[in-house]
Amino acid sequence: MTAVNLYDTTLRDGTQREGISLSVDDKIKIARRLDDFGIHYIEGGWPGSNPKDVEFFERVRDMEWRNAQITAFGSTLKKDNRPGDDPSIQALLSAGTSVVTLVGKSWDLHVTQVLETILGKNLEMIGESVAYLKAHGKEVVYDAEHFFDGYKANPAYALKTLESAASNGADVLVLCDTNGGTLPWEVEQILRQVSSKIEIPLGIHAHDDAGCGTANTLAAVRAGVVHVQGTVNGYGERVGNANLCTIIPDLQIKMGVTCVPEVNLAQLSELSRYVAEVSNLPHDKHLPYVGESAFAHKGGIHVAAVLKTEASYQHIDPTLVGNQRRTVVSELSGRGNVLDKSRQFGLDVSRAQASEAAAKIKDLESKGFTFESAEGSVRVMLQRMQADYKPPFELVDFMVVVERRQGREMLAEATVKVRVGDKEVHTAAGGNGPVNALDAALRKALIDFYPQLANVRLTDYKVRILDSDSGTSASVRVLIDTKNGKQRWSTVGASTNIIEASWSALEDSMEYALMNGDIEVA
Repeated sequence: MTAVNLYDTTLRDGTQREGISLSVDDKIKIARRLDDFGIHYIEGGWPGSNPKDVEFFERVRDMEWRNAQITAFGSTLKKDNRPGDDPSIQALLSAGTSVVTLVGKSWDLHVTQVLETILGKNLEMIGESVAYLKAHGKEVVYDAEHFFDGYKANPAYALKTLESAASNGADVLVLCDTNGGTLPWEVEQILRQVSSKIEIPLGIHAHDDAGCGTANTLAAVRAGVVHVQGTVNGYGERVGNANLCTIIPDLQIKMGVTCVPEVNLAQLSELSRYVAEVSNLPHDKHLPYVGESAFAHKGGIHVAAVLKTEASYQHIDPTLVGNQRRTVVSELSGRGNVLDKSRQFGLDVSRAQASEAAAKIKDLESKGFTFESAEGSVRVMLQRMQADYKPPFELVDFMVVVERRQGREMLAEATVKVRVGDKEVHTAAGGNGPVNALDAALRKALIDFYPQLANVRLTDYKVRILDSDSGTSASVRVLIDTKNGKQRWSTVGASTNIIEASWSALEDSMEYALMNGDIEVA
């Protein structure tokens, strides 16, 4: 095996995931990225199922595609229809794509209990549908739905469904593990048996219900399939489909099977994040290969080894898939974690300072702080250790008042006194809550000295109760996410007083914002 064709079904099967609803513009954006990456087939949707997919095919019909063929998906004709008057078959023709994908039943249980017809009639439905589309000049991908369950229940009949599609001109037969419950050795064994009887190319479409979607796809390639279906990030119904972002590097890097041009592989992490963003979903940090944590090292022993030779705790060079090695700083960190993180920040930290910082981090984490998700606070901590460090501002004092008077809404006001250089500023500001008021007052105090803070925005504020058994006297952890254009950072504070915890995170956030570039007091 030297190469396989990649068939992406993110825009159809992927959108069946709960929480995903793509507009037509969204689908076109994703299709463009998939095409640029080098995907061979992009399944755009089911034109017979909804107006949105009809519009998609109308809009992409005259677009230029560099690498991919856009594919329309539909089912074989209904049991009482002829191809010429079957809505699903006619919708496939109306889509105007050169490639169509037909899904048909392989499992006798589905034929008799879902389609409510006889086994022979299903074979006719498959054959007539394929023959009709071939007669109209289409390349036909035949998806044998529930094939592995069907083969285990009635192997002779499951094979007959493939033979019906093949004898009527199907270009590739895709064996589907639709319920996602087949195991890798079953997939490989069944495929080897099928390939000894079927001569046309075979493909695989796996779901991940038993956690084996990727493994089943790799097993299928070992057994000789040349067509691989999946979705970006494994999006799909129930627990999802086989994840192309894992399958592609597994095939190309580990198994030597060509999927995309080698230079394109380095775009994989960006593609994964882009599809998540367009789908309005958080990117899963723990995805293999492309997740932010895929090459993150937290344990001190691990980091010490990686700093000597990256291969000691990394199975590939992360740059091959457009990712990067990260060092996480936490209570499990040693001096090496801090030294490596300081180098990433561009700071010159001595071994003694790194040891001091590691000890401080361990102490603070025992009090409720967490730094692995608040690297902005780590950067500020290390910056404060520099010999030439001068704080851009110092808190003198602050006060926050929250009041509710009869007939009026809740009001919050904060007063802040800060020192910038040799100047002291005392300001007040209101807000929709105490933290918002504190943030507004601090910005008001600093803006004349640091106009660049006008572009800094607090984007998220999270509070976690650390010891809920303590009730209202519990310790809390506050995480603040901040952005300045495309740059984002997170800072942390912890205390039994939520305002104090918030101030700690807010102070770090503002100081981090002022570390980017030379800071001069006005």
